[in-house]
This record gives sequence, C-alpha cells and structure tokens, in this order.
Amino acid sequence: MEKIAILSSERLLKVNKLILEKIASNIPLISEIAEYILTSGGKRIRPLLALSSAKMLKYEGSNKDICLASAVELIHTATLLHDDVVDKSNKRRNKETANEVWGNESTILVGDFLFSRAFELMVETNSLEVLRTLSQASCRISEGEMNQLISQNNPSTSTNDYIKIIKGKTAELFSAACKAGALISTKNQNKINALENFGKELGISYQLVDDALDYLPDNKILGKSIGDDFKDGKISYPIIVSWENGTDTERKFWIRVIKDLNQNSEDFQKALNLINKYNGIKKTYELAKIHSQNAIKSLSIFENSEDKESLIEVAEFSLKRLY
Repeated sequence: MEKIAILSSERLLKVNKLILEKIASNIPLISEIAEYILTSGGKRIRPLLALSSAKMLKYEGSNKDICLASAVELIHTATLLHDDVVDKSNKRRNKETANEVWGNESTILVGDFLFSRAFELMVETNSLEVLRTLSQASCRISEGEMNQLISQNNPSTSTNDYIKIIKGKTAELFSAACKAGALISTKNQNKINALENFGKELGISYQLVDDALDYLPDNKILGKSIGDDFKDGKISYPIIVSWENGTDTERKFWIRVIKDLNQNSEDFQKALNLINKYNGIKKTYELAKIHSQNAIKSLSIFENSEDKESLIEVAEFSLKRLY
C-alpha cells in the first residue's frame, strides 16, 4: 500500500479536503457524525484505486479524478454506516460505531446524506458513464447486502452463491472505482474492461481475507472483536469449507450456532477447531490468492510503470494485511 499512497499523496490530500467540504451541513449533527467516521482511520483504498487507475492512464484533466475518488469514498462510508446499523455493530476500527454513539436513526440519515453528496460529486465529473458506473455500483452493493442478509444464517450456502454475495457487497465498489478512473482517462474499452476486472478480483480477494481475519486471534490489530461474524451468524468462507467437508454431527453444530443462533461460551472455540480441522483458514487464503493473481493478470495489457507497480502492490497487500 505504501507505493500507491506515495504516488497519489498529493491528489489524496485534495480528496480529503473535498470530502470535508462536502460533509458540511446546516445541521451540525450531520457534520459531526460524518466527520467521526470519515476520520476514524480508514485506508482510503477505494479512492486510491480510482486515482491510480486514472494516473496510470495519464489522466490530464483538472479535478474529475478528485471528484470521483471523493464520491467513491462517500459511497463506501455511507454503506459502513448502514451496515453497522443492520449488523448491530458497536465497534469499528477500535472506536465505537456511530450507531452506538448517536443511535440508529441519526446514523441511517447521515448515511443517506453521504449518498446524496456522492451523487453531487458524480455530476461534477460531467461524465454520464461515471454517473452510470457509480450509480449502478450503489444499486448492486445494496443487492449484495440484501443477499448477505438473506443468507446470513444459512450454513449450507454454496461457494458459488457466496462469491456472488461478496461480488456485490465488496467487490462492486472496488471494480467501479477502477473503472471510473479509466473512464475519465481513455476511450480504449479493453483498458477500461481490464481495470474493471482488476477491481472486481481485488475486491473478492479483499473480502476473503476479511473472512479469515475474523477467525485469527489478533483483534487488537483488527480493531474489532474476534468472532464477530460467528456471533452474528454471518456466513463466511471458513464456515463454508467446514460445512462442505463436515460430518452430519458437525453440520448439526453449525445449524445450532449459525442458523438457530443458539450459542454458548464454548462454541466459538469449537467452531475454530472445526475450521482448523478442515484447513478453513488456509483454504480461504488460497482462494483469495487465486483472485489476487487474477487481478494482477488483468493488468498485463498495460505497459510497465510505477503506477502499474503500485496497483500490483495493492493486490499483494490484500493477502498480507492484518487489518
């Protein structure tokens, strides 16, 4: 992540400045909540992808890249606010969630406010294609979240169905950020498609690693309590691996703790034991590596450059990160 942050540091500062301008409101509470989550230590990976995609394709405009990168981050932040309400989360990035501090009603409304500001910024790019790409992404993210909600307590979710869920829930905005950066920089459809696919594969890899991290005992680095997904009955790839390879008795355990949410103090350790029995963490990383490598292959049509190297570094970072 270091290279991409250095190469786009000047533009990212402008993104952060624009975001702070856009969250200003006549209602002080809106600005307070928005600033609370936007300054809580996120990696800004999605706007960096938009900026770097445009930079690699030698974008020469004034500020369209700044507008779309800011829009991407506002969309992402809005989804986080809504997600925390849906998931009843009380902690994110080592801080209390907005809904824990201000309640669900205010949190949802501020999420809606950020979506509206994001669409204002999309319009400022003067690109119907960017507007179409990011608005479609917003729709698909909502569909992905709904799919996850429907499958939340279903331990028999198939690998194919799960990949479809995370394509919408996580990979869609990665993909849209890269594609939007390309759209303002070139009319070469092959290059646009390549960056769109890079973002999609990177997003899938990123979410799979997230799945694994929830079952690794390092919550101080993660900034969240280990086992949150398990406690909420969320399906993730380590559980899918254990279900697909498990015995009837083991599957009855997963039905009790995930479908019925009938859990006791010893169940999380038992879940860890079953996941480890079938190498669930290892297989999750193996699948994430496949998608990370697919992302890197998507960049093969581009000439070598520092910007291309920085995108490759992000794909490699997705496998090594601990947060």
